Amino acid sequence: MTAPAGGVLTREDLLERDRTDPLASFRDRFQLPEGVIYLDGNSLGPPSVDMRARIGSLLAAEWGRDLIASWNRHGWFRLPERVGARIAPLLGAGEDEVIAADSVSLNLFKLLAALLRRTGPRRVVLAEASNFPTDLYIAEGLTRLLGGSGTKLRLVAPEDFEGALGSDVAVATLTQVDFRTGRKRDLRRLTAVAKDAGVPVVWDLSHSAGAFPVRLNEDGVEFAVGCGYKYLNGGPGAPGFLYAARELQQALDTPLYGWMGHRSPFDFEVGYRPAPGMRRFLTGTPPILSLAALEEGLRTFEGVDMDALWRKAAALGDLFLRLADERLAGFGFEPASPRDARERGSQVSLRHPEGYPVMQALIARGVVGDFREPDLLRFGFAPLYLRYRDVWDAVGALREVLAREEHQDPRFRRRNAVT
Repeated sequence: MTAPAGGVLTREDLLERDRTDPLASFRDRFQLPEGVIYLDGNSLGPPSVDMRARIGSLLAAEWGRDLIASWNRHGWFRLPERVGARIAPLLGAGEDEVIAADSVSLNLFKLLAALLRRTGPRRVVLAEASNFPTDLYIAEGLTRLLGGSGTKLRLVAPEDFEGALGSDVAVATLTQVDFRTGRKRDLRRLTAVAKDAGVPVVWDLSHSAGAFPVRLNEDGVEFAVGCGYKYLNGGPGAPGFLYAARELQQALDTPLYGWMGHRSPFDFEVGYRPAPGMRRFLTGTPPILSLAALEEGLRTFEGVDMDALWRKAAALGDLFLRLADERLAGFGFEPASPRDARERGSQVSLRHPEGYPVMQALIARGVVGDFREPDLLRFGFAPLYLRYRDVWDAVGALREVLAREEHQDPRFRRRNAVT
């Protein structure tokens, strides 16, 4: 963010930046509560303005009127592929390389297990100890399930990952953007390094998809998973997605043999024959209501220049860090995210010893972020609905919380189940 001639940034400067923002009109696509600055889209995106109409139509005109005929009449049967095709451009992937299904956890299990079946004597699953816990839990559960074959999980620090790519490693799993700090990993380089060692990598793109341009094909990525409820705005618990490079799909044998992944599900055969392409990764009956909501959330990206989206995301994060330096000095905050926008996703985290009550007090003021142990306040900057003035106002509210010691209120110190 370039400072005005005098070097002092004002709220009026940011109002002008909002007026000239090429993405400003996309804010109108979202339902946002009046008086709330929403900086938690990295955890749960807001609904689109058309979401209610879409779900209402599905309930009334599809399920409510056409009942089971809707599987054919309204294309429910192909909805996982249709939604996957909408996600694909955000990932730099082909439409036939992405499918919407299940959750990040289940999709990660499918890919790790499928890849373990192909790796012969290699039996180690490699992961970083700082990875999102559910990814580690899935890897741990899978290796215990296969423990009799010598399969085991090896956890390393991020800086030790490359050195751990030994001849016994069967598959690795990495997350592109760290959920705590927003630090971004070099997806292209690490994929190439792992390939050179003969190790396929399954990337978790939960904090990447919809937050900035991802170029899976260009970067040589072969496998990835991600969720639909953060930057993709699909709603709480929205289905996840699974990506597999086109040329590798037929060689993958997922261990979860579901009827929707069968080549001819309505032949009701006793034996399993996997469907061609990405449909083989389906398991049970698709959750149509959730998939329809996700499809509607993805419509918010129609006409969006992803490079312009990333430029704004970077500018919002840079602005937040600058204002934090200028307006929060002396209040005990410390940036936990990289200052260089090229090294972070669309998220900035601040450390504070009283992080939890500070965040609760901030939320009470209408500025919504979230908290992660032990001391991180997280702020997501989704460029389609956030304004530059929102960043100014959010930092101002954070300053007021500390200046007035509002976080000392006992009600803000009681821990909620979800932080």
